Amino acid sequence: MKKGSLVAAPITRAEKARRTRQRMTDAAARLFTERGWTGTTIEGIARTAEVGTQTVYFTFGSKRALLKEVVDAAVAGDADPIATLDRPWARTVLKEPDPATQLRLQAAGARRILERATPLLEVLRSAAAAEPELAQLWQTNLNQRHTVQHRFAQALIAKTQTGLRDSQTAESAADIAMTVLGPETYTLLVTGRGWSPARWEQWAADSLVRQLLP
Repeated sequence: MKKGSLVAAPITRAEKARRTRQRMTDAAARLFTERGWTGTTIEGIARTAEVGTQTVYFTFGSKRALLKEVVDAAVAGDADPIATLDRPWARTVLKEPDPATQLRLQAAGARRILERATPLLEVLRSAAAAEPELAQLWQTNLNQRHTVQHRFAQALIAKTQTGLRDSQTAESAADIAMTVLGPETYTLLVTGRGWSPARWEQWAADSLVRQLLP
């Protein structure tokens, strides 16, 4: 070896495992989106990721667990175990002093999430009607979304001097925000009606301001 030559450091076992896991989740996300829940198999994921079928089972345990992981990663934008309300964008929403600006930040944050996560959320929602285990997973997703919107609504109320429009409570305000900012509404308008994500964001922000602020 010549002096001064550069030699790539060997890949550690942990890094190799991380890359393999990433290949499997990438393959799963693509196949779930293209083929849906029923059309996607562990065998197909393994072939696409170029790993053995048992490697997928050993790593994730089941197709349901794999779908949960790819949905969670799509919603979060990464695989880091950080709760939504602890993420920088959510902290910015909570700290924003102006109520109308807070709602616009909520719409902007929802747009970023839905642009990457809606296809997988639609797979989960559609399959939940026939699969009890997925129905439970979908309900958990709904509950988590409502929890986030409820915390945002509490912050919003604290920033208004006269309360919300029509004496809305944090609970009812969260219901409204969850509906306006949900993947169901996004899918209807963006995927179904051809709206651009930017147009959807503007509509969502305006709708929240009109519905919730005096």
